[in-house]
Amino acid sequence: MTSVLFDVPGPKARTRHRAMAVVGTLGLLALIAFVLYRFYDSGQFTAKKWEWLQYEAIQIGLLEGYLATLQAFAVAAVGALLFGAVFATARLSDHKFFSAPATAIVEFFRAVPLLIMMFLLYFGFPTIGVKMTPFVVVVISLILYNGSVLAEVFRAGILSLPRGQSEAAYALGMRKTQVMVLVLLPQALRAMLPTIISQLVVLLKDTALGFIITYEELLYYAKNLGGSLEFSRPFVPVTIVVAVMYIATCLLLTWLATYLEKRNRRSSKVAHIDTKKAEETVLVGDSTI
Repeated sequence: MTSVLFDVPGPKARTRHRAMAVVGTLGLLALIAFVLYRFYDSGQFTAKKWEWLQYEAIQIGLLEGYLATLQAFAVAAVGALLFGAVFATARLSDHKFFSAPATAIVEFFRAVPLLIMMFLLYFGFPTIGVKMTPFVVVVISLILYNGSVLAEVFRAGILSLPRGQSEAAYALGMRKTQVMVLVLLPQALRAMLPTIISQLVVLLKDTALGFIITYEELLYYAKNLGGSLEFSRPFVPVTIVVAVMYIATCLLLTWLATYLEKRNRRSSKVAHIDTKKAEETVLVGDSTI
């Protein structure tokens, strides 16, 4: 049996793949165990290295840094989604006046590394009289980069929809802008939801780059705390705590994506069943007449 891109594995191949998966899992667990042992052997799990967690001021500082991270993420996520929707629509325009500049902007900001963009806005723009706070620089940089990526995601989602969707809308007398905004874009959002959430997870992690331009987010506070001589420079314990906070937030976003995807599939099934029942009712009525 074959698929479009590869041969479907047989019994021996499946057994071999399971064995390789088991070996890989055991290898990964062994590596994690070795790293944990080295941390333990070097005294990273001693009470003195973790006593900083007992101080209320440090707990509040971590919380404030985490909230600053979430604030930048929330504003940048909304801006990136709007940016992506607008520029995806512009790229699909039949008028070169809109599509050509939109294409140039999207390709440019996708090509520029995020950190260079932050450096340019924070250190370069003041030389021409434009000075922005670290928060504004982080948000604008995240919007421009991730919004450009999302613009391509939206464009791919719109192009993947059946042509009958737009043709039916045009047959009803709708203009192209209305077709794009009211018919195609909402469907593309639902279809590309997992990819969109994945890019938002990337956006969340990219907020950590803000510490380089002194934005006081979670990693910025953790860097200063990890270098504290008062607590014997607890770099490893602080890194573990911050990593757990980032991982928990990313897992929450992943869970949200899974939940929305399941709910969307459930709504589609209900709508399909309702449509089928309506058709059957019409057929029964016609046969009775």
